[in-house]
Amino acid sequence: MGETSNKRSETYWSKTKGPEGPWDTIVIGSGMGGMTTAAMLAKTGQKVLVLEQHYVPGGFTHAFRRGPYHWDVGVHAIGEVTDKAMLGRLLHLLTDGQLEWKSLGPVYDEFYYPGMQIDFPDSEKQYRENLRAAFPEEEAAIDEYLKRVYTVSKGMKGYLKSRALPPNWWGRPLGRFMGRGAQKAFKQRLQDVLDEITPNKKLQKVMTGQWGYHGSPPSRAAFAVQALVSRHFVHGAYYPVGGAPEIGRHLLRTVAEAGGWTRIRSDVEEICIEDGRASGVRLGTGEVIKANRVVSAAGVMSTVRRLLPESVHGSWTEEISALTPAPAHLCLYLGFKGDIRSAGAGAANKWFYDTWDLEAGEWDVRPGEPPPDAPVLYCSFPSLKNPDHDAGDDQHHTGEVVTFVPWDVFTPWRDQPWRNRDQDYQDFKAAMTEKLLEQFFARLPGLKPMLDFAELGTPLSTDHFCRPMKGSIYGIEPTIERYACDHLRAHSPIKDLFFSGCEVGAVGVMGAMAGGMICALAMEPRKAGRLLAQINRT
Repeated sequence: MGETSNKRSETYWSKTKGPEGPWDTIVIGSGMGGMTTAAMLAKTGQKVLVLEQHYVPGGFTHAFRRGPYHWDVGVHAIGEVTDKAMLGRLLHLLTDGQLEWKSLGPVYDEFYYPGMQIDFPDSEKQYRENLRAAFPEEEAAIDEYLKRVYTVSKGMKGYLKSRALPPNWWGRPLGRFMGRGAQKAFKQRLQDVLDEITPNKKLQKVMTGQWGYHGSPPSRAAFAVQALVSRHFVHGAYYPVGGAPEIGRHLLRTVAEAGGWTRIRSDVEEICIEDGRASGVRLGTGEVIKANRVVSAAGVMSTVRRLLPESVHGSWTEEISALTPAPAHLCLYLGFKGDIRSAGAGAANKWFYDTWDLEAGEWDVRPGEPPPDAPVLYCSFPSLKNPDHDAGDDQHHTGEVVTFVPWDVFTPWRDQPWRNRDQDYQDFKAAMTEKLLEQFFARLPGLKPMLDFAELGTPLSTDHFCRPMKGSIYGIEPTIERYACDHLRAHSPIKDLFFSGCEVGAVGVMGAMAGGMICALAMEPRKAGRLLAQINRT
């Protein structure tokens, strides 16, 4: 299925300089937002240089190996990739139809609460019926919640498009008009909306069970982001055939075919500002690369705090810096030998909740103390999602266990080198690994004798490889304060400097892709607009 292994071995990046400039645009960061912007600009005829500090491109779509095992670091379930969704059609265009997807099945998320289990299916009608079956006395509340989710998510489409407008005398009022359908939801916390709809805390917990896809508990999250997440999976969830790196390989091929290139191990130290405009970047090696325009897809907050010279800081940078990063996370990467499907594993993700408390999100772990149970475990089995996975004679399979943790617990070791941190850190990791395995096997005991490998990735790994603020996988926390910040848009206050990624768009892989699309549209409104018109006609 799909391309041959030889074709899949082709790469469109290197740590060397590759093609020579001049460059139309430099894109800092090769996450989903940066790759989307670069590919869209390439489709408009631009020569784009993508700079990535990691030794592989892709951001949270990259993968890594340990022996026979292979894990994706941020792709577990993606919606809106079919031709039913505009982003799916755009991705098809940008990858020339070469990227294939596999459905996770009629059920993509399974939720386990104390005394209750409920499935989230790939059918809107069945989803409503599942909720009604679990809470037959709450039909009116369920219908009202789903109605509000639909209305707000529809309004969010206009808001996201408005992020491509310049913040000038006509852009701001037009943007408010375009986003009018979601304006109220930006000012409402999720918990407040839930309380308006129903006092039933168990129903509230179930309806917002997917909060882990945006990372903020109901007391902090804006209702708008919950609505986006809920509608994101209305037609089910999918996984890229061949694994998550296929996304980046195809997008970066598009960049290369237009004369551009992607350089890995290219750490941008500063964005160069000359005569009030962005003129290029300076790498950590001292090399200066010039371009007509610069895009930062490294996160708006990270850009402001790390990449911009002090001379351009002002009230707008202070406003952005005052926002809060989304929570950090742990991921326990597991390798198994055996038929894990027979032991309860599957393509669908499993959410294990130990409590009905809506605010129980972060795992309260402390160095030197026995870890308590984690309040939620998100369990995924990537090898069962990928039809190209070759388990071999030993039936090698992979699993992942994710939970959220406070960043501050890990800061004592931040300045110690990766893979060479002190014994206290190793002991802390070992204690957390043991507890997570204990909880995991309590839920899926049949997998215990098949375990062959376990490695815990902490927020420090996220910080080292992807460099978000405070190890956050979702960028700036999706609170009402975030959506009140007018500077989170594609146009920066600095001429020829643009922002891309999830903080311009929305959370997750496709949210970052939306941010990449918005950025390209802001930079090339006519040419990028014609691309969007093309996919809307198909």
